[in-house]
Amino acid sequence: MSALESLQSADREFLVARWQGLFKCEPPARVNVGLMRGVLAWHAQCESNGIKPSCPTHEPVAQVHTAPELRPGTRLLREWRGATHEVCVIPEGFEYAGETYKSLSRIARTITGTPWSGPAFFGVKR
Repeated sequence: MSALESLQSADREFLVARWQGLFKCEPPARVNVGLMRGVLAWHAQCESNGIKPSCPTHEPVAQVHTAPELRPGTRLLREWRGATHEVCVIPEGFEYAGETYKSLSRIARTITGTPWSGPAFFGVKR
C-alpha cells in the first residue's frame, strides 16, 4: 500500500500523529479529516518527487506597510473635478494650500470630502 493510499483509509488519530511528526505542532483546531488528508497527501507527493515542501509557520506575520519614499522638495500634482491641486513634500510632512499636513490621506480627504488613501489618490502607492 502506498503512502497516499494509506492516508485515504487512515483514521483521525493516525492523521494527527502524522501531522505532528511532519510539522512539529498540533493540527489547527477543529480541522476536518479531509483537509488533513489533502495536506498530508500533498506533502507525501512532494517528497516522492524530490521536492522539498515549504511549510508555513503558525506564527502570525506582521504586514509592514511602508510609505513611499518622497524627498523634501517633491511636488505632487493631482487634477480633481477640473482643479489642479499641488502638494509639496517638506521635512515636516506635506504642504497644501498654505497649510502643513502629516499625511497625504488627510489632504486627499480635504480635497474630495471623502476618505481616500492619500498615496493612491496622488498616484504614489507602490
